[in-house]
Amino acid sequence: MTAPPPPSLPHPSRRSLKRLDWFVFLVADVQTGFGPFVAVYLTSQKWTQIEIGLVLTVAGLVSLLGQIPGGALVDAVRSERVVAAVAVTLIAMSALVYATFPIFPAVLVAATLHAAASCVLGPAIAAISLGLVGHAAIGERFGRNARFASIGAALSAAVMGGFGYFFTPQAVFFVTAALLVPTLMVLRGVAAAEIDPERAHGNLPEERAVKPPIDLRSLLSKRALLVFGCCILLFHLANAAMLPLMGSVLTTRSGQWATVLIGACMVGPQIVVALFSPWVGRQAQRIGRKPLLIAGFAALPIRGLLFATVTDPYLLVAVQLLDGLTAAVMSVMVPLTIADLTRGSGRFNLTQGVVGTMMGLGASISPTFAGYMSDAFGSPIAFLGLASVAAIGLATVWLLMPETRPAANDLHTHPSDAGCRSSSSSSSPS
Repeated sequence: MTAPPPPSLPHPSRRSLKRLDWFVFLVADVQTGFGPFVAVYLTSQKWTQIEIGLVLTVAGLVSLLGQIPGGALVDAVRSERVVAAVAVTLIAMSALVYATFPIFPAVLVAATLHAAASCVLGPAIAAISLGLVGHAAIGERFGRNARFASIGAALSAAVMGGFGYFFTPQAVFFVTAALLVPTLMVLRGVAAAEIDPERAHGNLPEERAVKPPIDLRSLLSKRALLVFGCCILLFHLANAAMLPLMGSVLTTRSGQWATVLIGACMVGPQIVVALFSPWVGRQAQRIGRKPLLIAGFAALPIRGLLFATVTDPYLLVAVQLLDGLTAAVMSVMVPLTIADLTRGSGRFNLTQGVVGTMMGLGASISPTFAGYMSDAFGSPIAFLGLASVAAIGLATVWLLMPETRPAANDLHTHPSDAGCRSSSSSSSPS
């Protein structure tokens, strides 16, 4: 008997890599149509704040509860492109419902569909990326994803804000729905034959592992994954409320300039992410994951401490740029660390759901924690409280989180992999 030939290593084409760049960019555009624009639009439709809050709460709960099932679904299918296409279509349909039927039952269903589709779309994009380039080049690929998502979010926020200002808030959702067509066309350009479904799920076909994927219970018993999940929960518990709380501070200190300054606080970090995230992906492969995780976590308590002590509104905007550095690190290192921890398990996307649930828990608790601290003791103490939580997260990463970068000989690198990386590096939407 002769052994079957080993499976080929990833050889993504330049076309597929560029189309993935565009797809990530357009998905960020589509998702930007929701968020703050929802509250503005529903308010213009004479909705009460309790009705708006109820819709947003239901969407948040669906998003939180759907993370693990969404990741499991992506692991179960054989075509991540189909999953991504269906998810984007559902989001566009939700935008149409918002625009054409702004009544409570319809909007509630639309918000639920949007939240459920988003639970699948994020893991699907990460799975397509991993299936295209493999573990050897995934760090830089995640960096490119973060870059184009950041550019898309920043540009679309400005464009949609202009549509809402010059036309009506309703126009934002028509634009969001219209983006479905170019998004699906770009996704079709990512060659299905180049996406290895085994690698997309975290398996290593070159090792010809015959054992089945591990179950959720075995996955959660991994100490490194539990430590990482706790670190992510602490990070988002400290981070989620910082910008809203700082927005309240800016409003009281700068009056009519508050909206402009808050806009700068949102756009500035996006520019930093776009500039630095590919570099983070390359450095993660060169020096390892842990040093970058430590740097990303360290910027958060520093930011909280500065928010607690700086009083000048314009300096507060400058301090907010630290959020861009943190986001550049975390947007790359979270999926990259998950890919490391799940190599050969077949549960890459399920684990993304588990960690996403931890993110959601931390982000959900953060505003309540910060709001209580601010009302009871003042905003400086609230910022110090958030900085203290961030410092605990930093200490946890430093002391308990192991280095997850595989050894160089475990990545199965060879000249073709280097070609994949150089192709990925040189490609950009044009």
